[in-house]
Amino acid sequence: MGNADKIIGKTTRRLAPAERGASRPDDGRLWEVLAGIWSYPAFLVAHQIKLFELLSARSLTLEEVAGAKGLERRPAEALLAVCTSLGFVEKARERYRLTPLSRTYLLESSPTYFGHFLDGVTQLYPLFSVENVRRAAQSNSPQSDLSPAENQFEALGWQAERVRMFTRAMHSLSVAPAMAWPAKLDLSKNSAMLDIGGGSGAHAIGAVRRRPKLRATVIDAGPVCEVAREYINRAELSNRITTHVADMWNDPFPEADLHFYSYIFHDWPPDKCRILSRKSFDALPSGGRIVVHEALYNNQKTGPFAAGAYSMIMLGWTTGRQYSGKEISEMLAEAGFVGIQIKPTFGFMSIVTGRKP
Repeated sequence: MGNADKIIGKTTRRLAPAERGASRPDDGRLWEVLAGIWSYPAFLVAHQIKLFELLSARSLTLEEVAGAKGLERRPAEALLAVCTSLGFVEKARERYRLTPLSRTYLLESSPTYFGHFLDGVTQLYPLFSVENVRRAAQSNSPQSDLSPAENQFEALGWQAERVRMFTRAMHSLSVAPAMAWPAKLDLSKNSAMLDIGGGSGAHAIGAVRRRPKLRATVIDAGPVCEVAREYINRAELSNRITTHVADMWNDPFPEADLHFYSYIFHDWPPDKCRILSRKSFDALPSGGRIVVHEALYNNQKTGPFAAGAYSMIMLGWTTGRQYSGKEISEMLAEAGFVGIQIKPTFGFMSIVTGRKP
C-alpha cells in the first residue's frame, strides 16, 4: 500500500493532497472574511462617537483619546487598532492622527464628506444580518420597508426627516464621483442635462461646475426635490440647476439633450431598466446622450468584490441588482443608442454612455 492510501476499517481511501502534506493555500482569505465581520462595525462605531472629528485638530495619545471619549483603555485601543489597520488613522511616536483619506471623507467640513451615508448604513445594519440575508436569498425579495417603489416616498408614506436622511446619505455617496465623471466625457455639445432620480442633485452640480455652458434639471419626488434645492442653493447654482417634481415612470421628461442616471438602474430588474432606456431614447433629440453611472461587474460577474457586495444590498433592499457594463450596453443598444462606451471614472464607479443617432 502506498503512502497515499489509508485503511479505515476495511476500506482503503486515497489521501487528499492536503493530508499528504502537499502544498495548499493558507487560510488567510477566511480570516479576512471573519475580520470584516468582526471589525467593520467598529469602524461605524468610531464614526458614531466622532473619533475622527476628535483627531482632526491634533494628534493624541491613547490615554487622551480614551479620556476624551469616556472609554477605558482596552476598548479605545481596540477601536484605534481597527481604524489604523484600515488606513483611516496612523500612529507615530505613540500619538494617533488622521490620514489624508479620513480628512477627505470622514470630516463633516470636507466637501466630499461620506458620513451621512455611514449614518444610513448604521441605521440599516440589521438588514444585513445572516438571517435577513438568508431570507432575501431564499425568497428573492427585499427585506426592508425602505425598498424603492415606482412612487417610493409617497407609497411608503415617508416623513420629511426620513426623506432628508435618505437623500443626505445618497449625497454623501455621490459627491466625490460626481466631481469625476464629467471630466471623462466630452459634454461640450450638450446644453441641457436631465438628472433622472437625481436625489440631492450632486451629479448635476458636478456636471455644471465642470461645464460652464451646461444647465441641469433634477427630476425626483417632491420631498426629495426640496432637499435638492438646499444643496443647489448652497452650491450657488440655482441660476443653472432647477428641480422638477415628476414620476420618472409615468410623467413625460422635460426637454434635454443629456439624460443621466446614477444608482437608478441597479434598483430595478432588467425589464424596468429597458423601459427607462427606451423612454430616454424616445425623449432625446438626435445626437442626444444617455449616461448610466454604476458600480459595474466585470463581464463574467466574478468581481470586483465591491460590485458583488453592492448587489447584496440590492438583494435585501430592492428588486434590482448590479449589472456588468456589457449588460447595460446591451440595454442601451436594444433601445437604439449607438457609439456605446464603458468608462471607469472614480473608485469602483463607471459610466456606460451612448448617443441617439
